[in-house]
Amino acid sequence: MDSTKKRITCVVSGRVQGVMFRDFVRRKARKLGLTGFVRNETNGTVSAVAEGDEPNLEIFLEDLKRGPVFSKIAAVESAWSEATGEFNAFEIKFYSDQP
Repeated sequence: MDSTKKRITCVVSGRVQGVMFRDFVRRKARKLGLTGFVRNETNGTVSAVAEGDEPNLEIFLEDLKRGPVFSKIAAVESAWSEATGEFNAFEIKFYSDQP
């Protein structure tokens, strides 16, 4: 595992479902070369887990705070940790994909 890689876990609240938020997050993450996933949660929030270089993760976090045009971001909670290397790409997860 590359020691320069980091992981960020985020929960975004506000108007983030039904506004193409997950697609926005996936496009931003892929552009930055990040791996991980984004998914809607049953409580109306969106979760995202991303791994990659710390500077790109910082940009990703700013993208989450901005969101797509029809979203309204109320808050972004984030937690940093070491990357695990478990992801091969950045994908949208759906409820049926969740454990």
